[in-house]
Amino acid sequence: MKMSMDKFPIGIIILAAGGSIRLGQPKQLLTYRGKTLLENAIDAGKQSKAMETVVVLGGNEAVIRRHVNFGQTLVISNPDWEKGMSVSLRLGLNFLISRRPLEGILLMLVDQPFVDAALLDKMMDNWVKNRKGIVACAYQNTLGVPTIFGKEYFPELLALSDAEGAKKVIYSHPLDTLTVDFPLGSVDVDTQQDYENLLGSQ
Repeated sequence: MKMSMDKFPIGIIILAAGGSIRLGQPKQLLTYRGKTLLENAIDAGKQSKAMETVVVLGGNEAVIRRHVNFGQTLVISNPDWEKGMSVSLRLGLNFLISRRPLEGILLMLVDQPFVDAALLDKMMDNWVKNRKGIVACAYQNTLGVPTIFGKEYFPELLALSDAEGAKKVIYSHPLDTLTVDFPLGSVDVDTQQDYENLLGSQ
């Protein structure tokens, strides 16, 4: 597998289109360690060895664009964000593969504050070394994002129904899935209490 300038031939999709209904305010704009959750996710992608990162926005898009520094990171809009996460996944994937040939994609969520470039690079290293089609994070008795999918899974990801998530693809291919332990992956921000717990843990 060729790599240019020690970048992996992987594109990162940051799914940030949710409307944060349970939280009552855009979770993308909550601050943690001096930056918004979305900026922290963008930094992880930018500082990693992935070739390219795209952010998919939807709910609260106008206010998020006003308050977030995207730098050189690509941003696209999902007008149908309310239909489910797979709509954003499809948009992000189609966008990335229209720009350049990729060997895989790495899916990220905006509300996992402990995801950093070191974790993403470890996943990509494992993906290359172990030649598995999927590298998923393991936490709290589940497998989930961040997850790498090799290009052989692009058709399956694009075929997910709106309400289905990428987890369906992970669990459909246990023998081709490598897991990376990431206990802090279970920390996400869906409610005000989640956010207060996060701030209290600093």
